[in-house]
Amino acid sequence: MAASSNANAVSVSALEFSYADRRALDGVSFELPEGRILGVLGPNGGGKTTLFRILATLLPYHGGEVRLFGLDARHDVAAIREKLGVVFQHPSLDPKLTVKENLRFHGSLYGLRGKDLASRIASVLERLRLDSRADDLVEKLSGGLWRRVELAKGILSSARLLILDEPSSGLDPGARRDLWDYLESLRRERGTTVLMTTHIMEEADGCDTVVILDHGRIVTQGAPGVLKESVGGDAVMIRATDLDELARVLREEFECSSRRVGDTLVTNRQDGHTLVNALVTKKPDMIEEIGFRKATLEDVFIRETGHGFDTEY
Repeated sequence: MAASSNANAVSVSALEFSYADRRALDGVSFELPEGRILGVLGPNGGGKTTLFRILATLLPYHGGEVRLFGLDARHDVAAIREKLGVVFQHPSLDPKLTVKENLRFHGSLYGLRGKDLASRIASVLERLRLDSRADDLVEKLSGGLWRRVELAKGILSSARLLILDEPSSGLDPGARRDLWDYLESLRRERGTTVLMTTHIMEEADGCDTVVILDHGRIVTQGAPGVLKESVGGDAVMIRATDLDELARVLREEFECSSRRVGDTLVTNRQDGHTLVNALVTKKPDMIEEIGFRKATLEDVFIRETGHGFDTEY
C-alpha cells in the first residue's frame, strides 16, 4: 500500500486570472497534500474550468503562484506534465480510431510500450467496463461510453496527480461508482493525488477536501462533513404568501435567521421537524409549501453566497 506524504502536490497562492471583460479567478489560495482527493465545487461560470486549465499547464496565469510537487507552473512546465494525468470535459479522442488504439496512442506519448502498456490498457478497460468495446470505433460509441474512454485515457499513465474536469459528466450511476472505486484504488495502491472540478454535490461529498468557488473567489473550503456541520442542523425550506412577513415571523417568534433563495426562504435548525410542525400549526394560512432535510454542500454554498447553486454567470 502506498503511503501518503505530508508534502503538497498542489500549492496555489493568491492566483489571479482575467478575461477581457471579467475576472475569472480572484486571489485563489489552497493546498492539496499528496495522496488526497480535492474537489473544486462551484456553479457553471464560477471559475472551475479556468483553474483546471491553469493547473493542467494549458493557460498562463496573471498573478500569484502555482506549484505542483514544488515545481513552478510558469517555468517548469515540461517537468510538471510528466507527473500529470488530465481528463478534459470536452472530447479529446480520435473518433476514427478504436478504443484500444486511442489508449495505445496516448500511452505511447508517456513512453509506455509493449507488455506494460498492454497490461495497463487491459486494466483500465476492465475497471471502467469497456473491455467488450475495446475494438469498437470511438465514433460508434454513445456519449456515456465516449466519456468512459476519456477517463480511461486520463488514468492510463502512472501519473502522480490526476486533474479531472467534471469527470462524472455523462456517466450513468454505475459508471460513476466504477470511477470512484478506481480512483480510491489508485490512491490506496500508488498514493495518487486527485484534483477534480465538479458541480455535482454527491461527487464533492466523496472528496477529502472541498474548495467552493463563486465568482472566481473561494467562499469556503474544508472537509465536506465539517462544512455541512457548520451550517447548523437541518435545512428548512419554506414557500409562503409573503416571504418578508415570514422572515419577520421566523426572526421574532422563532429566533431563526433566514435567507431568501428565489421564491423560497431557507433557515437552519437542529430540530428541523419541530420548526416545520410549529409553522404549520401556527401559520397555516401563510405557508404554501414546507419541508426539511439534512444540510448539504449546497446549503453551505447558499449560506456563503446568498444565492442558489444553479446561478450561471
